[in-house]
Amino acid sequence: MADDPTDIRRSRRWLLSRAGLAAAAVAVPSAFAAGTAAAEDVGTLATVDMEMVLLAAQVDPRKSGTGITPGCGDHVLRVEQRLNGRGHLNSAQVDGHYGTSTISGYSAYQRSLGYTGLDANGLPGRTSLTQLGGSAWSVTRPVSPGSRTDSYGGKRTNTRTVNMLAAADAMLSWRITLTQGSYTSSNPGSAGTHDGGGVIDISVSGLTSTQRWQMVKALRTVGFAAWLRTPDQGFAYHIHAVGISDPDLSSQAQSQVHDYYYGKNGLANHAADNTPSAYRVPLTWWEKYKRS
Repeated sequence: MADDPTDIRRSRRWLLSRAGLAAAAVAVPSAFAAGTAAAEDVGTLATVDMEMVLLAAQVDPRKSGTGITPGCGDHVLRVEQRLNGRGHLNSAQVDGHYGTSTISGYSAYQRSLGYTGLDANGLPGRTSLTQLGGSAWSVTRPVSPGSRTDSYGGKRTNTRTVNMLAAADAMLSWRITLTQGSYTSSNPGSAGTHDGGGVIDISVSGLTSTQRWQMVKALRTVGFAAWLRTPDQGFAYHIHAVGISDPDLSSQAQSQVHDYYYGKNGLANHAADNTPSAYRVPLTWWEKYKRS
C-alpha cells in the first residue's frame, strides 16, 4: 500500500473528484477508509512527539484493555497510520493505543529497514521514526541513548544513562556506585532487564535506611523508575533503576516502566511499590526533567 499523502486532511470527496475512485483507493489512508473519526482528527498534527510515543510504547502493551495513555494518543495514531500504510499493522489496531500489535508492527518495520536486535525492539528510534513519517510529519522532542559503550564507575551503560546518573549523583553527599550495568545478560537473576540499555543496579552498602530512600528519590527525580530491593523480596539490599523512555530498553525492562507508571514494584508479582510516600515523585523522564 502507498504511504499516506503529505496533506492527509484532504477529503475523500476531493480525491474522488480529482483522481477517480481507483486513485483514491491508493491515496486515502486505510484508517480513513474505515471511517475512523480519530484518524481524521490527528490529521491536523504536523509533528509526532517522540517522547509521547515512547511513553505509550512502554505503558500500553501490558494494559488489560486498549486505553490510551494521556497525551500520547494523537502521536501514536499517526505512527500507526503509517505502519498500516506499509503493511505492518492491521487497520483494526490503528487506535492510538500502542499495544502489543503496534510493538510487533513497529519491530517488523524496523527489520524491513535492516535493523536487528535492540534496534528492532519495537520502540521507535529517531532515525526509523523520521523515515516512517517521510514528508507527512516531522519528529519533535527526539530521544537518543547515545553511545552504547559509555560507562559509569567502570560499568557499561549508554550516554543517556551516564548523564542521568551524574545528575542524580549531584543531589547526594555520597557517590552512586553501580554493581551491574547495561547491555549484559551475565546475571540470570535479572530476568533479562539488563539485556538492553538504561538499566543499572546500585550498591547501598554502608548507607542508612534514610540514605537509601534518598537515593531512590534522586534517581526518580531525574527520570529513573527506581526501587529499593530488599531481603523480603528475595534480594540482597540494592537499588534497581530503569531509565524511563530509553529507546534501548529490553522487553522485560519496558514491563517494569509499565509497573512504575501504575505504582507497582516492577517484579513478577506486580505488588504495590514499597517506596514511602515521602520519597516518591511525579513520573518524569530525563528529557522532561532537563526542561523543568
